[in-house]
Amino acid sequence: MKEKIKKKILVTAALPYINNLPHLGHIVGSHLPADIFARYQRLKGNEVLFIGGSDENGTPSEVVAESIGVPIEKFCDKLHEEHKKIYDWFNISYDLFSRTSKKIHHATAQEFFLDILKNKYIEEGEVEMYYCPFDRRFLPERYVEGTCANCGYENAYGDQCEKCASILDVNTLKNAHCKICGKVPEIKTAKHLFFRLDKFSAKLNDWLKNNEKIRSQVKDLAFGWIKEGLKKRCITRDLKHGVKVPLKGYEDKVLYVWFEAPISYISFAKEATEKWRDFWQKKDGEIYHFLGKDNIPFHAVFWPAMLMANGKFNLPTNVVGLQYLNYEGQKFSKSKKLGIFCEQLPKTGINVDLLRGYLTYLIPETSDTEFKWKDFQLRANNGIIGNYANFVNRTLSFVYNKLEGNIKKPKDSELSSLDKNLINTIKEKTQVIENYLEKAEIRKAFSEIIALSNEGNKYIDYSAPWKLVNEDKEKARKVLYLCTNLCRTLAIVSNPYLPETSQKIWKQLNLNGKVDEPEIWNSVADLAIPSSHKIGKPSILFERLTESYLDDFKNIVSNVKDLKSYFKKV
Repeated sequence: MKEKIKKKILVTAALPYINNLPHLGHIVGSHLPADIFARYQRLKGNEVLFIGGSDENGTPSEVVAESIGVPIEKFCDKLHEEHKKIYDWFNISYDLFSRTSKKIHHATAQEFFLDILKNKYIEEGEVEMYYCPFDRRFLPERYVEGTCANCGYENAYGDQCEKCASILDVNTLKNAHCKICGKVPEIKTAKHLFFRLDKFSAKLNDWLKNNEKIRSQVKDLAFGWIKEGLKKRCITRDLKHGVKVPLKGYEDKVLYVWFEAPISYISFAKEATEKWRDFWQKKDGEIYHFLGKDNIPFHAVFWPAMLMANGKFNLPTNVVGLQYLNYEGQKFSKSKKLGIFCEQLPKTGINVDLLRGYLTYLIPETSDTEFKWKDFQLRANNGIIGNYANFVNRTLSFVYNKLEGNIKKPKDSELSSLDKNLINTIKEKTQVIENYLEKAEIRKAFSEIIALSNEGNKYIDYSAPWKLVNEDKEKARKVLYLCTNLCRTLAIVSNPYLPETSQKIWKQLNLNGKVDEPEIWNSVADLAIPSSHKIGKPSILFERLTESYLDDFKNIVSNVKDLKSYFKKV
């Protein structure tokens, strides 16, 4: 038998700026869907490298560290630690969560830059930049705020509007002011380096057109940029903190963070494994970037153009660009205490899988979504607990309490039409789930998982084992075998979403090994439980969410900590 060829799959989540800790929008906008996809690919038996890290270079970290009054290195060390605690709490299964401040990243970014320079896609030029006469310094774009000329958002940065994802410059930002002193900056001309993005319009157009995996809304945004006309982009900045430009005459400048940050996907892979070239340079390597709406232009236009200009690396297989999560009809706002801020979540005692499950419903794959407390309670109690967890618990409790924990596999000749229908449904549904996951349609796959557990509940209702156990106990064991086997299937397909819960189910089923063993997905629809089997002791998977609990939960997670508090002397 020919050995199955394992795919080599690199999964990345958008790098969070070190200057702030994440709220739920950041989790559903990249980290969680990337984690679910990576976990699924591992279950398939593929070689997966899932990497991420904190974005510590450039203006954002400088601005906040300066305002707090701590050295930039101390600021980044502490906030990286706090970021990692949050992703660990969410069970985001990074193989490596690194930092762009590391030497390996700086060296890789500089080498990447020099290769593009050698290929003649970088040139000198002049650029109009903001200059603050009061602070006597050129202002990188994140030191400038104003009104977006495209959508009217009043807190747009000098280079980008985070509300509408428009890329801005000194000529398109209205009412600009310096974030340090609040005064109106001047516009001066300075010498910088430019990446010839304009030379890649045709190649980018062809790449996008021929890539069937990238979603239409991502393509549409990228095509819009190309149609509007790509321009050469300035890739150097007047900053102290960042990746130094390795070129004579530019010793006092650093590489623009949006140029060097995506190169971390290569440097982090180098740091993680000696086999990094399998993902980045071999023809069969696949690369999946998960990111929010504001990052789409950089990952669907700038980054692939940089890779083309360098010429040594694979292009992305899919740029999974996600939309925004809002909160009860408004934007998340720490200053207004609107939202759920992740550093406080461990204090709530929430079951992390229950939260992961609900957040999966909210992954903004095609349009903005919204966190609502009432919806959280209903979907958690009725869908995840009342459907999925209820099926598992009613199955295993019945087997344990009424059948001494013993089940028996029916022969093919003993299967009723109802039994056969369930078996076929399992095969069909698991294939649908797999098809959605392959396309990174995470929400749709989860909905099918809940629908599959509902099929199990209907099968129990129709089979009425509470009656059958008094009439034909052996037949009851065979009916419950099919239900128990469906519990095994549900444990596997839900593992990427609910990793701790699926392992609990596996233990209650009294099955060997672990639910997340490589290649276990390949038997997901099989009647794989032994012919005669005794399960373990069942227990409740989740506690229902009550009104009083959610009131306390809301108070805890809205009481966000000020960043200064992390640096107070004890």
